[in-house]
Amino acid sequence: MNASLPAPTRRKLIAGAVALSAALTIAPTVNAAPSLDAVPGFRSGSAEVNGTRINYRIGGSGPAIVLLHGYAETGHMWNPLMPMLVKTHTVVVPDLRGAGDSSKPEAGYTKKNMAVDVHELVRSLGIPSVSIVGHDIGLMVAYAYAAQFPSETDKVVLMDAFLPGIGDWQHVWLLRDLWHFHFHGATPLALVSGRERIYFEHFWNDFAADPKRSVPEADRRFYAKAYAQPGGMRAGFEYFKAFEKDAADFAELGRTPLPMPMLVLSGEKAGGAFLIEQGKMVASNVQGVIVKGSGHWLMEEAPDQVIPALIEFLR
Repeated sequence: MNASLPAPTRRKLIAGAVALSAALTIAPTVNAAPSLDAVPGFRSGSAEVNGTRINYRIGGSGPAIVLLHGYAETGHMWNPLMPMLVKTHTVVVPDLRGAGDSSKPEAGYTKKNMAVDVHELVRSLGIPSVSIVGHDIGLMVAYAYAAQFPSETDKVVLMDAFLPGIGDWQHVWLLRDLWHFHFHGATPLALVSGRERIYFEHFWNDFAADPKRSVPEADRRFYAKAYAQPGGMRAGFEYFKAFEKDAADFAELGRTPLPMPMLVLSGEKAGGAFLIEQGKMVASNVQGVIVKGSGHWLMEEAPDQVIPALIEFLR
């Protein structure tokens, strides 16, 4: 600072510089946008269960509901539904093993074992029984949960995908357009490294009835970043690699029909009635709903149909 300036002027300039510095330091904290994953009434936590760490959000009180996400998403997909359910229920929203902020171990991706992850999480929270909802990979985990712990499962919801090992499941597993079921290993990992967003665009666009009504842009960035974490893509591929073992497990579990109420939601432009028919093969009390005009991304493409159906069934 120029020493020839009068002392009062120097003091004013110094005070102004200090104030500006303080403003610049404080501003990012004061004006910081809330986390994209923040939902009022929920807190985040993590639990060491079944040899892995599961990240989750929990809120509310009353009968418990667990919401399980699918592939190319995380528990974040349930954000629009969570504030509605938390008014009357305890709501638990985990990131599945290998996804989001949960651990990404080398093994353990059969859906039976992933259901044990969720069950141990629920028990660690002191919850005796739950209604469990799953979309895509999450529906396979939800089914495995209900089949292994039927006395602790009040209701189950399966949302648009299929159950390996049940009925004509291989017709879906071997469809040419569903090549990603067989896309795993060192070379696929190398191909998608740094290109996670490009890879996921195939799912978000091609599995939607209308890509413009599919997963929103902000969510796409969120999910691409989540799966780009170390081990994220490898873990996601493990979901599909485990399908043959899942099929053997589910064929055995399916011999005992589930007794609790089951709701099956399936996109008119995606799975159609296939999952509903599978549900009737493994449960005795099934309500099937075709979501009109929707592709695979039910929560994003048809919230006006899906959210009321879920709230009505789970109340």
